[in-house]
Amino acid sequence: MKKKVIIGLSGGVDSSVAAWVLKDQGYDVEGLFMRNWHDTTGLLQSDCHWEDDLMFAGMVAKKLDIPFHFVDLSEPYRKRVIDYMFSEYEKGRTPNPDVLCNREIKFDSFAEEARKLGGDFVATGHYCRKEIISVNNTLIYRLLAGKDDNKDQSYFLCQVSQEQLAYSLFPIGEMTKPEVRKIAERLELPTATRKDSQGICFVGKVHLPTFLQQKLEAKKGNIVEIVEGVEKVESVEKVEGVEGVLSEKNVPDDLLSELTDPVRYDPSHGKIIGTHNGAHFFTIGQRKGINVGGYEKPLFVIGIDVEKNILYVGEGQSHPGLYRKGLLVRNDEIHWIRTDIEMAEGEIREYTVRIRYRQPLQKARLYRKKEGIYIIFSKLQRGIAPGQFAAWYEGDEVIGSGAIDR
Repeated sequence: MKKKVIIGLSGGVDSSVAAWVLKDQGYDVEGLFMRNWHDTTGLLQSDCHWEDDLMFAGMVAKKLDIPFHFVDLSEPYRKRVIDYMFSEYEKGRTPNPDVLCNREIKFDSFAEEARKLGGDFVATGHYCRKEIISVNNTLIYRLLAGKDDNKDQSYFLCQVSQEQLAYSLFPIGEMTKPEVRKIAERLELPTATRKDSQGICFVGKVHLPTFLQQKLEAKKGNIVEIVEGVEKVESVEKVEGVEGVLSEKNVPDDLLSELTDPVRYDPSHGKIIGTHNGAHFFTIGQRKGINVGGYEKPLFVIGIDVEKNILYVGEGQSHPGLYRKGLLVRNDEIHWIRTDIEMAEGEIREYTVRIRYRQPLQKARLYRKKEGIYIIFSKLQRGIAPGQFAAWYEGDEVIGSGAIDR
C-alpha cells in the first residue's frame, strides 16, 4: 500500500518541485495550502498577497494531478508565532519568527491537519536533508544541511524535535536551486519562474516598525552615540589573554560570564545625536531606520535599553561595540535535536555555530554549566542579539539550538 504524503504547497517553486519528486518516487501525494495571516498592516505594496499564492498552489496541484486542500491556521499562528514576536520585541530582544513557524506551525499545527487527511508523512520544500540511524537499537533522525550551500535552510529547522522529524520528508534537500528551477521549467509548472517569497514567514515583507505598532506603542527616546575610545568597549578588551584559560578543562564560571555579558552603556559617556520612536523597534547591528545624517560612515545600533528607551549607536562597521566573544543560552531555552548526545553539566565540546540564516558556520567551544550553555567563539562575532537562535552543528548535522539570553 502506498504511503500518503501531505505536502505544504505554498505557491512557490520549491514546494512545487518537491511535490513532483514525491509523486515520482511513488508516494500518494496530496497538497495542502495553509493561510496563516490576514492583517496587511505594514505589508509592503510590492509583495504578492496570499490569494496569489493560493492560486499558484492550486494550479500546481492541477498540473501534477494531485488532490488539493486548504486550511486556515491563522489563529494558532497568531498565538504561537506573532504574539511571541511582539512580546520579544517589547523586551528589546530579536526573535526569529521563521524558526518558530517551523516548530509551532509547519511541523505541529500543519502536521495535525495532515494527519486528519490520512497523511503518513508531512513534506516541505525546505533545502535540508534527513537521515535515519540506529543508536542502541533506537532510531535516531538526523537533520542535515541541504546540498545547496547557498540555499541551505537547516538553520530554520533548528528547533524541530525527533518526533517531528520522524514523519517529515524533504524531497529537494539533495538538489540545488538551479536544478529545482530547471525541473520546474521542464515540467512547465506555473511556478517555474516565480520569485521566492521574502520577509516574515506567511506574513511577507513588512515595514517592521509599522507592523510592530499594531501592538507596541511608539514612544520618543534619545539616540546616544558611543564614540570609539570615549568609553572602554569591553567586548574587545575582555578577550585579551584568555585563550589559554579557555582551552583548560575547568574554565572559571566568572570568566565565561564576563565573556558573554554584553556591554552596558552609560548615556553620560556618549552624546545625544537624535531621537527615535521606540528602542524596542530596533535590533543590535541594525543600520537602517536610525535616520541621523552627517557621518562619514553609517551608524549601527550597538545597544538597546528598553526601560529607559535609549538607543545606543556607533559609527562604522568596525565599531567594537558591534562585536562579542560569546553568548549564553539558558537551560530553559536549550533544545537538542540529537537528544542521545545531550551535553552533561561540566562538559565541554567543540562545534560550529551560526546565529543567523546564511551566516557561515563559526568555530566555537560550548561549555555546559549549571545555568545553561556558554558559547565562546574563536573569532569575535558581529551583532549578537538576545532572542536570536544559536544553532550548533557537527559537520553538516544540526545537533541543537537555543534562543540567546545574552
